[in-house]
Amino acid sequence: MAGKKERQRKLAREHYERQQARRAQRTHRWRLISVIAAACCAVVLLGGAAYFLLQGGGKSASAASASPRPTPTASGTGSAAAAAAEPATHCTYTPNGTAARKVGVPPAKPAFKAAKYQATIKTNRGTVVLDLFNHKATCTVNSFLYLAAKKYFNNSPCHRLTSAGIYVLQCGDPTGTGSGGPGYKFADENLAGAKYSQGTVAMANAGPGTNGSQFFLVYRNSLTLPASYTPFGEIVSGLGIIQNVAKAGTDNSNGNGDGHPKEKVTIESVTITKA
Repeated sequence: MAGKKERQRKLAREHYERQQARRAQRTHRWRLISVIAAACCAVVLLGGAAYFLLQGGGKSASAASASPRPTPTASGTGSAAAAAAEPATHCTYTPNGTAARKVGVPPAKPAFKAAKYQATIKTNRGTVVLDLFNHKATCTVNSFLYLAAKKYFNNSPCHRLTSAGIYVLQCGDPTGTGSGGPGYKFADENLAGAKYSQGTVAMANAGPGTNGSQFFLVYRNSLTLPASYTPFGEIVSGLGIIQNVAKAGTDNSNGNGDGHPKEKVTIESVTITKA
């Protein structure tokens, strides 16, 4: 009898050990699946951040919002393929959607009267001054000057602020939705070696060759952005105004660190001067 009980105990012990081994194996497998799932989510979130940047934010130009196919997984190579040679002597502006404000189309031939131009952006928070790269992003600056002269930007909100990984204030859509544009689009420029360091002013887009009126102001180095957004100017005065808006944060309407600025920013006017 003693031998039989001993064998039963041994069998029971072996059965228990096999159960524990199977449980441990299942636990390890689920942990691995969880890690993979978390990694996939992180990739998707990063891709989404870029997507919104490209398009402009929300369903808005994001969805361009921007971007934004961004991002951040847009291909710099693809954008470069749509880029125009500089300095351009002829610009092509093609119809694209319904204009947020009907102001027509810029002249195809840039007619700059000075070697350098400055844009003075008067906002409800203060004045921001930009030096424009009219010899590096000819058609972009040609469009910006045209829209400014037509008062396209007047009384328009800066609808998007990002504060996680990418640090920009996005403006240029009179509708404030992120999906508005001038009714035309044009090619990318000045992308070779483009870096989005603090003070850079660049175009938001929804993919290669889809520039319109939306642009963003970089208030802190955002060097993870691919060279897919036309840099056409730099902030020479008023950067602190944007940084103060950023300190107040975003409403996270597009996700953590991405949404409308809590401190509303409205462009009251844009004035162009020859420097």
